[in-house]
Amino acid sequence: MKIWQKNTDVNHLVESFTVGNDRVLDLQLAAADIVGSLAHTRMLHSIGLLSGDDLDAVQKELKQLYREVMAGEFTIEEGVEDVHSQVELLLTKRVGEAGKKIHSGRSRNDQVLVDLKLFFRTEIETLVKNTEVLFERLITLSEQYKHVLLPGYTHLQIAMPSSFGLWFGAYAESLVDDLELLQAAWKVCNKNPLGSAAGYGSSFPLNRQMTTDLLGFDSLNYNVVYAQMGRGKTERILAQGMSALAATLAKLSMDVCLYMNQNFGFITFPDHLTTGSSIMPHKKNPDVFELVRSRCNKIQALPNEIALMTTNLPSGYHRDLQLLKENLFPAFGSLNECLEITAFMLENIRIKEGILDDPKYDYLFSVEVVNDEVLSGVPFREAYRNIGLAIEAGTFKPRKEVNHTHEGSIGNLCNAEIRQAFNRVVAAYGFDRVNEALQALVA
Repeated sequence: MKIWQKNTDVNHLVESFTVGNDRVLDLQLAAADIVGSLAHTRMLHSIGLLSGDDLDAVQKELKQLYREVMAGEFTIEEGVEDVHSQVELLLTKRVGEAGKKIHSGRSRNDQVLVDLKLFFRTEIETLVKNTEVLFERLITLSEQYKHVLLPGYTHLQIAMPSSFGLWFGAYAESLVDDLELLQAAWKVCNKNPLGSAAGYGSSFPLNRQMTTDLLGFDSLNYNVVYAQMGRGKTERILAQGMSALAATLAKLSMDVCLYMNQNFGFITFPDHLTTGSSIMPHKKNPDVFELVRSRCNKIQALPNEIALMTTNLPSGYHRDLQLLKENLFPAFGSLNECLEITAFMLENIRIKEGILDDPKYDYLFSVEVVNDEVLSGVPFREAYRNIGLAIEAGTFKPRKEVNHTHEGSIGNLCNAEIRQAFNRVVAAYGFDRVNEALQALVA
């Protein structure tokens, strides 16, 4: 069943090729499609295109379909093209002629657009919630191990003293900026395209502000042509936000793989959270973090994939855009799994203390000794030269004390300020307002 079909059957090979994976991927849009139709039909009633009785019948069955989706009982039947066709088919079977009226003033183009934006909002909220869990784990570890020192590196050469407080806290603050970027994607997703129809509006007196309010959108995509141009652009911006989170996780995973290495030996995990070798009995491999690193590197490629798929498309809808779902939808699950497993692994991390007692790290304190001379009145360049010569002569004697007090340093992590910044960013999304609007629709 195709909502656009008239009297001609499409060649089977053409149909199979053009439908592609839509029937599988569209199951993820089922709840959004029904919610969009709940708002659209209420708007149709308000402008006289749906009677009160028809509205009551349609709303009742749409809400029943929504419950079936939430219970995992909704499927797209063989021969039905997509989720939009399936919903309209079921509705027509259950309520008769009223079901055939719900597409008035709407194209499958703006129906897909609103479905995607509703779906993306839900996925962004899930990403933010999982990021909150990881953030809390990192901040807690930063406080717990703030006095435990470890080497800091530049060019992978030992550089200056760092601490586990700094290391964990750095990734916590990185997540703040990542959610700032993801919030830009949220704002783009939180504009209503419904009513743009096929990209050129409708001769019906549609009330687009009404559906905007019912669906909890912040505002409209006002220009109907731009609403259609947003397909592809929205996905690219969202992928950029996801890639920022992925980059943080990939870098953290690389650090973990290094620090677990026996040549570093700064951290370990319980045996049951690592894997072994089929030939080397001593191995404890960081497979989880290697896979997080690779998955997140793959997600970092996603904005470029989407950009290449949409480059040089003229305005208006094109079937090319259908394929974006195949790239983007699986990335949501993968990134959420990476966030969840990283937080879980960090609950079980074991930290080595006394790392800097090893003489090979003595030179880490060279800057501290230079600074001590400066504080006693020696010009910095002269102090630098003195300590450099002592290192060359083998007479350098470190004083293994670290007295960093400025904001964000070893002795002043500013974790409370980082937490406040994170909470401000999360609150700015406004998930509660959106969820209240949607709950009112499906109640």
